[in-house]
Amino acid sequence: MILPSIVYLLFLLSVLGLFWTLPSLKARLWLLTIASLVFYASLQIEYLFLMVTLMLVTFFLGNAIAAPLDWRRGNSRWQLAEQGWNRRRRRLLWIGIVINVVLLLGFKYLEGGLRLLGWVGETSPTAGVWTNLIMPLGLSFFCFECIAYLVDIYRGSPPALSLVDFSAYKFFFPKLISGPITRFHLFIDQVEQQKAPGLTGMVEGGWLIAYGAVKKLLVADHIAILVNLSFNNLARAGSADLWLATFAYGLQLYLDFSAYVDIARGSAMLLGITLPENFNAPYFSTSLADFWRRWHITLGDWLRNYLYFPLGGSRQGLGRTCLNLMIVMLIAGIWHGNNWGFLIWGALHGAGLVLHRLTQAAAKAAPQFKQFWASIPGLLLAWILTQGLVFFSWLFFRLPDPKQFTLALGRLVGTTADPQFIQKVYLESLGFSYGQLLILLLGVVGLMAIAQLFQRGLQLQISWPVKLLLIPVFGFLAWLLAPAETLPYIYFDF
Repeated sequence: MILPSIVYLLFLLSVLGLFWTLPSLKARLWLLTIASLVFYASLQIEYLFLMVTLMLVTFFLGNAIAAPLDWRRGNSRWQLAEQGWNRRRRRLLWIGIVINVVLLLGFKYLEGGLRLLGWVGETSPTAGVWTNLIMPLGLSFFCFECIAYLVDIYRGSPPALSLVDFSAYKFFFPKLISGPITRFHLFIDQVEQQKAPGLTGMVEGGWLIAYGAVKKLLVADHIAILVNLSFNNLARAGSADLWLATFAYGLQLYLDFSAYVDIARGSAMLLGITLPENFNAPYFSTSLADFWRRWHITLGDWLRNYLYFPLGGSRQGLGRTCLNLMIVMLIAGIWHGNNWGFLIWGALHGAGLVLHRLTQAAAKAAPQFKQFWASIPGLLLAWILTQGLVFFSWLFFRLPDPKQFTLALGRLVGTTADPQFIQKVYLESLGFSYGQLLILLLGVVGLMAIAQLFQRGLQLQISWPVKLLLIPVFGFLAWLLAPAETLPYIYFDF
């Protein structure tokens, strides 16, 4: 059951029809839980038991952490009892964190370890078996939400009142596979209100689904053809071809991931639930810190609240702040995968954040320096430097294996493409020349800039009647012009 697809649309309509006819909150929560389990089973039934077990462990640990201290004690023993209670809560929190982290890293790095031992590989007799056992879908986002829930409970938030409350939240099918990462209390408060979306909300939800389908099927998957053809033929591609493919991959990744989030948020909106936004025009940011406030917003919030701040944040001097930023981004790289390319990607972003923080400190001491960065030339230069680093780092994200990215790096400058590459990739497979493809990709950026100008700059929005008319048009175009094979979402691998 892939988002978007006819099967998913029928599934969503069936859930909606039942959800808004059920009279009680508990029945609706059970419906969301069962429907979400069916949704996950349709994608990867072999890991359903594991995910349910992890949910149960997190739920009971959360209740244990929230268990109050017995007040029926004498004053002389109160302080001692309170110390023991705090130690118990801290121990339970760490047990929950360790379970989630070990499970997540175990699956992410199991394949790499087995490959080193020779148990996984093209010539290994067990290669097919291990390939099917690697990385349950949605495990990263599932574990991040579990950790956030336990930490929030430890910090004083109330736990889930019932198991069905927590299971409906954890398995909520629109966000289950690739987020956005959502906090429990934000989710359950909206469900308990049982507020129907109304005509405007229904149109907005349908618009997000149709808009996401166009971004995924009509744009991202077509860009993916160029990206895959180029990176699958590294030895024949020239420098210009690799730069174009890297630029295209940055656009593909954004459009692919944001399309999933649009469809997820639209589906949730039809159920009366507003999921957090995950993107805010990240490619128009003028600093790496601003980029991370706009790109994968819920992951950035998670890294800040549950990693950066516990490390000390920016409260312990400039040197410690820079160290914390680097640690956080290296961990972000490790989270994405078990190849060196992801670690390099994290290190590049960490170094960029450190440089930005040092630049900010220098600007405070030199007013003229601050004035330059606030001027139009300064903003333009900052945008070029920021996006240059972001797009260059995507090369390691797309080619995380050292053999691949070293080959690509060696061909980024002064290399001419094989004539057969130009003929096969551009003219025969894509039907466009290099220049035409570049213009098309720049046109995509131009459309993104226009949308940003109208929405954020001029504060203009498309009215709901126009969106209602565009929903079937966008849906038909996505279905008609989609590639022959729908590609899986990139972030399903993470």
